[in-house]
Amino acid sequence: MTSVADEAWFTDPALRRVLALLNAEGGEGRVAGGAVRNSLMGLPVADVDIATTLTPDVVVARATAAGVRAVPTGIEHGTVTLVADHKPFEVTTLRRDVATDGRRAEVAFGTDWQEDAERRDLTINALYAAADGTVIDLVGGLRDIETRTVRFIGDADRRIAEDHLRILRFFRFFALYGGGRPDAEGLRACARAKGSLAKLSAERVWSETKKLLSAPDPGRALLWMRQTGVLTEILPETEKWGIDAIPGLVSAEQAFGWKPDPLLRLAAIVPRDEERLKALARRLRLSRAEAHFLDAWAGAPEIGGRLTDAVFEQLLYRHGPQGLSARLRLMLARARERAEAEPEALALVGLCGRLLEKAGGWQRPAFPLSGADVIAAGVPAGPAVGRLLAEVEDAWLAGNFREDRASLLARLKALADKS
Repeated sequence: MTSVADEAWFTDPALRRVLALLNAEGGEGRVAGGAVRNSLMGLPVADVDIATTLTPDVVVARATAAGVRAVPTGIEHGTVTLVADHKPFEVTTLRRDVATDGRRAEVAFGTDWQEDAERRDLTINALYAAADGTVIDLVGGLRDIETRTVRFIGDADRRIAEDHLRILRFFRFFALYGGGRPDAEGLRACARAKGSLAKLSAERVWSETKKLLSAPDPGRALLWMRQTGVLTEILPETEKWGIDAIPGLVSAEQAFGWKPDPLLRLAAIVPRDEERLKALARRLRLSRAEAHFLDAWAGAPEIGGRLTDAVFEQLLYRHGPQGLSARLRLMLARARERAEAEPEALALVGLCGRLLEKAGGWQRPAFPLSGADVIAAGVPAGPAVGRLLAEVEDAWLAGNFREDRASLLARLKALADKS
């Protein structure tokens, strides 16, 4: 018998308190999904979700009577968040689908655990742990955890038809938990249904894609997404660009302790074309910060192998550290792959590492002059003010920011007298 009874997360007093109130007086509550899956795979358990036979109103009433705060976070879909000892637990009533259109489902509450399990997406996500810790498997999830198989529950085509986002979830969970080759039936179903991804909101597609790109190593999943045409469906920019940079980038992340960055990984697989990236950001409804990252990366200048610190500081001043750091990380990752065969690539690794360290501690110096200084020097308000100010700033940059305000004012006065 498989059990999680002795796991630290399962013996947490707050969870025991919630399970006790749900399992009293004929009700039943079981931990469901990710917490059970991760525990059995030896992975950290973060959020603990619970499924119950009790309807939401009864859950709220029992929680209130027990002094547990109840928050109706998704009560129309049967979900109430119970907060015990300052720890939140999502509690969802067992459900069955009444109607689905591939984007949303109309559900009805029920008490049938088998029916609840079969409406879920993947076998490894449909395991339950009863109040005593016994793991209950109604769809073959335990076997798939042992073999690290990511597989749809029942008919793969039907599962995808219920929610088209499950195509991307299939690959994301393969990136996180899969071993060997993906399930063949699941692959074929994803390939057949890839066109349905266009029916989903851009926000849902990008959210799921971003999670996939955040996996410790999304390389194999991206490869199979390319093979099935799913990657081209959601990121047509990658079609003639490729995903070959991902293994080297992941290797560099692990070697240098970089936190996996989904945006940097996205940059690694799309062309550095500012207009196409702006269109991508609009299409996927990227946040302003995310769009700015891609724009900064695409607009960052080339970095040559003989770049001096002084010139790099000027680039940092002009372009900022974000885009330059992204370029340096991708350059370093590519150079590491070539370093064994090409001595100059090893030197580039060292240069990129040093410049990255400089960029990480960069603080932009403040230019000591302003337009008011130009006007005070006798230049009438107008385009000439900006032109002269830029000319003095260029000289200040060329001198590696060393000139002080007095020297710059003298330079400005000389230029103003000539104009």
